[in-house]
Amino acid sequence: MAFEKQATVLGSDVYYRIAPEAKRYTLRDNGFTETNGGNFQLIRSLEATPQSKEGFKLKITVDKDIQTLKMSVTTGNGLKSVNLFKGSQHEMLQKKFYFLMDGFISRGLFEKVV
Repeated sequence: MAFEKQATVLGSDVYYRIAPEAKRYTLRDNGFTETNGGNFQLIRSLEATPQSKEGFKLKITVDKDIQTLKMSVTTGNGLKSVNLFKGSQHEMLQKKFYFLMDGFISRGLFEKVV
């Protein structure tokens, strides 16, 4: 998966881009960690208990220039992308995904693309 100016997770019709005012410290303050390549990555569980090693995980990676990003929802081991928006069995996880993304928007990290 390549970095893009705007990104979304599999199945969602809402796209996000990095806010122009986002900085390195904004990413770190919101739980992103710097990778060996200089990019910033966040891996957050979408399950009810964050300590759980099972369930789905939201992975967001922002490039080191803070211009492009990629995002996905994966299985617990992170090897396979998952479509949360296929059917209604994952409705709670869909709400949690949008809640997390709205929090990042309110903190000046991302913007919704209309």
